[in-house]
Amino acid sequence: MKHLEDLVLLGDPRLYEVCEPVVPEELPKVKEWVKDLHNVMQEIRAKYHFGRGIAAPQLGIMKRLIYINIDTPVVIINPEFENMSDEMFELWDDCMSFPNLLVYVKRHKSLTMKYLDENWQEKRWQAESAISELLQHEYDHLNGVLCTMRAVDEKSFRWKPTP
Repeated sequence: MKHLEDLVLLGDPRLYEVCEPVVPEELPKVKEWVKDLHNVMQEIRAKYHFGRGIAAPQLGIMKRLIYINIDTPVVIINPEFENMSDEMFELWDDCMSFPNLLVYVKRHKSLTMKYLDENWQEKRWQAESAISELLQHEYDHLNGVLCTMRAVDEKSFRWKPTP
């Protein structure tokens, strides 16, 4: 079982790598990976009081896998974006891999995400605003992109107050 100390932190070269797709033969491993992602998210929430989603590369699992848990857990395998809105919005973004830093970014207001669930069933998720931003943030992790790389400008950084 992975824990908070297994979290890959800003500066680790793995955070800048493009992840490989999950293949059907790896489906049994996905259950274990999701347990690890869930456990680390719970530990982040307990220590830092935030966390709605986590991407597999944040635990050194270099696969296209995202775990979202807001009201109910959602396992996202091999996501693809469709219908990204031209309309954008700006917000302060945070990340478990650098929990004390906020980054001001611009994101698409809405999108549709096509993905496979934990049963290898194709799903679509139409997302707007905060959820759209969350999915874009986690999806970026799968492509080796951090919100620090999407900062609106060089002054788009600030420390988050400690809880």
